[in-house]
Amino acid sequence: MAYDIHLADRIREYLITVPGLQIEEKEMFRGLTFMINGKMCVSVSGDEMMVRFDPALQDVFAEKSGFRVMQMKNREYKGYGYISPDAIRNKKDFVFWIKQCLEFNPRAKASKRK
Repeated sequence: MAYDIHLADRIREYLITVPGLQIEEKEMFRGLTFMINGKMCVSVSGDEMMVRFDPALQDVFAEKSGFRVMQMKNREYKGYGYISPDAIRNKKDFVFWIKQCLEFNPRAKASKRK
């Protein structure tokens, strides 16, 4: 699985500063996923950051530069998207996306365990 190790480090370094998070890392989605309190929260896929956010914000985020809707098998997944490296190069934008993921995480549905 090839993914941007430096981006994974940035995410990891930010997450460990947030109190009360149970962080688990899993290789999935052709990259590295950060599970927060048992739920998929944010991932590194290739050189992009995959974010999970409130689906009600889909249309708002679709207008943001560097955002790409997550699609698999011709299906659009609301509440998931990819952020290009240029759109998270500066700390302010990077933190914006991480915070969106963390704010939605308590309301996110947990996957069924296999």
